[in-house]
Amino acid sequence: MVLTASILYWINLRHPAVFPVWAPWDFSWPIFASVVLAVVWYRRGWMRLSAAQRPRPWRSVSFGIGIAAMYAVSQTHIDFYAQHLFFVHRAQHIILHHLGPLLIALGAADTTIWAGMPSFLRKELDRAIVRRLLAVVQNPVIAPILFVGLIYFWLIPAVHFRAMLDARVYAVMNWSMALDGLLFWAMILDPRPKPPARNHFLTRALLLIVIAPPQILLGAILTFSSRDFFPVYAICGRLLPMSAVEDQHLGGLILWIPGAMMSLPALIAVLAAMRLSDDRKTITRRSGHDEL
Repeated sequence: MVLTASILYWINLRHPAVFPVWAPWDFSWPIFASVVLAVVWYRRGWMRLSAAQRPRPWRSVSFGIGIAAMYAVSQTHIDFYAQHLFFVHRAQHIILHHLGPLLIALGAADTTIWAGMPSFLRKELDRAIVRRLLAVVQNPVIAPILFVGLIYFWLIPAVHFRAMLDARVYAVMNWSMALDGLLFWAMILDPRPKPPARNHFLTRALLLIVIAPPQILLGAILTFSSRDFFPVYAICGRLLPMSAVEDQHLGGLILWIPGAMMSLPALIAVLAAMRLSDDRKTITRRSGHDEL
């Protein structure tokens, strides 16, 4: 991993023009390491789990697609286009914050990666301070506010202007969206009932309904506005022959429709998990009565 990353970093630094569109536009050690380690630990965890505990093949495929999508929008030339077109930037964040983490959560990534992690790292992540932090972030009141609030915050024109021109703030923006998405969807799509899951199935279903209207509202504002809220793309140079308002309208539609509609498949998954949980409880109760 280190050798491959070093080669990619050197080529990106010295000969960026030789990279094809699927190669890194701006190579990032943390992103590369995070993706590779997640895949390695997922595979190792899958091998360590018993046959009954292993995620089903469709879940592993879901994990692979999700992590590949997140890597693609952050470590290929898609990231370059996202810095020069508002609607591509919106698509990038839909994948980083919505689609990618949702698919990873469906892939049972938390339990499988946990099983594949080195024991010393599991010990560090199992500290009380980490558990308390997760309890706050995945609280049913705070989680939806944080989920929607980050979308609004990074689209405040002054904040967005700074983020698109400062590489450090740009990295913080993308990492915050990705991490919040992973924590939110892992909490929502946990197939277990409470306890041991943090929230009841119906609470999670309600959260999915709650987060949709604010995204629809913001998407509609951007779609129907005749004012350019993000002049930074004109300063950086818009890559396609389109006006600023047209670019903004497309971005608004992406936030409005795919962003808000992401709640629907997640809601179906939550309700399906609730039904399966109830079925298992019914079978357990019947088995107990039969033994008596």
